[in-house]
Amino acid sequence: MANGYEGYESAGELLRALSAPIRVAIVTELAQGERCVHELVEKLGAPQPLVSQHLRVLRGAGVVRGARRGREIAYTLVDEHVAHIVADAVSHAREVR
Repeated sequence: MANGYEGYESAGELLRALSAPIRVAIVTELAQGERCVHELVEKLGAPQPLVSQHLRVLRGAGVVRGARRGREIAYTLVDEHVAHIVADAVSHAREVR
């Protein structure tokens, strides 16, 4: 029996994937273009294992994809919708303060 919420399940999964501040920062950075892990580590000032762990969560949620570039993997956003959602959330949070 349908309860009317099934259509929102994937939206909830997306928002859960974006719920960590470091993942918001990663998406914000990837909205500027393709980045390798070491570039994200340098820009965010976070340890490499932590960045890699959060990239795995974002990849699992279908937010980012990785493509091998020689010895590294370059990450990009799957589509621009997520970049807009994150930019709007960051902008809203700044307005509220």
